Amino acid sequence: MNHVQPILEADLLDRSRRGDQAAYGELVKRYYRLLVTVAARTGVAGDAAQDVAQEAFLRAWQQLPGFRPQGDHSFRAWLCRICHNLAVDALRRGRPEGELDESLSGGRWGNPADAHLRNEEAAEIRALVDQLPEACRIVLVLREYEGLSYGEIAHALNIPPGTVMSRLNYARTALRKTLAARAGAPTRSADFAAVR
Repeated sequence: MNHVQPILEADLLDRSRRGDQAAYGELVKRYYRLLVTVAARTGVAGDAAQDVAQEAFLRAWQQLPGFRPQGDHSFRAWLCRICHNLAVDALRRGRPEGELDESLSGGRWGNPADAHLRNEEAAEIRALVDQLPEACRIVLVLREYEGLSYGEIAHALNIPPGTVMSRLNYARTALRKTLAARAGAPTRSADFAAVR
């Protein structure tokens, strides 16, 4: 039986630095959804979020020979940083704000009734997340939806780790308070992790 070993990111990076476009294409496949999410949650709308992600990959390709991952300065965090900066630039140029594409965090549960309830919960929480200040929203999305470490988020956004923790704490506290205030109406879940 032939077992195919997954190609390690370090190998793909090494090959990409030497100009191997196929290796870089594999990295793009691995991180495309993440970058579209970063752009969308920064506030860039629909197709423009995809454009920002593509531009981020182009910039990363151009700067790749000088990139060296170290600790929290992972390739993933570096890509997020490039993408976030490009998204902020796009917003400064006057592109309209948008919402995260529903398909990026859609339901994948088997029971249709459970899926419906979870989709309602997810939509409610996404709406609350969208109301957070942009600086807190992007930190929350990178941590809770994308699973980046505090150090990776700090590197991606070019902020100190303590700022990451305080913004994340603010976002989580604001969500908890809002959900608790709505407790008069039956709330199915006050746990943000339920929509990851």
